[in-house]
Amino acid sequence: MKRTVKYLFYTLFTALLLVSCASEASLQHYFVDHQESANFISQDIPISMVKLDKSNFSKEQNEAYNSVKKLNFLGYKADGTDVETYKTELKKVKTILRDKKYNELMAFNDKGRKVVVKYIGDDDEADEVVVFGSAKDMGFGIIRVLGSDMSPDKMVTLFTALQSANIDEGQIKDITNFFK
Repeated sequence: MKRTVKYLFYTLFTALLLVSCASEASLQHYFVDHQESANFISQDIPISMVKLDKSNFSKEQNEAYNSVKKLNFLGYKADGTDVETYKTELKKVKTILRDKKYNELMAFNDKGRKVVVKYIGDDDEADEVVVFGSAKDMGFGIIRVLGSDMSPDKMVTLFTALQSANIDEGQIKDITNFFK
């Protein structure tokens, strides 16, 4: 009897382990799988290292900025020689972001560049905010915004403020040089 219970326990434990390790596509897995691949660049940026002029920020924008702790960036550079690989990688990312757990926050096009901002969470609190941008001539980039007490509404106001903020380009020179 003891042996049967042990055998049953180990069987259930193994089954549970195998089920929990299912290879479901996720943005985090995509980052890990591609961070050292050719044509990719990966950077983790603590928000404390991003210096920008917050003097014109509203109270909500300041709260949103302070709720962000870290940015994970993954970029793919389209070099024009391997268009099929670019299309394949772009399709993988778009498929991941179509998952119903990602809620769309905003989307816009600017000079042939498409940007989509999505989040995981509910209307009151976002667990993760994802900024995805692509341009045929440059490639694509994904920024995972991680923090605590992030509100989707406040993130929209923050992204609007960041579009006109003075950001020291020296802080992101590795990323901008990668896409040149």
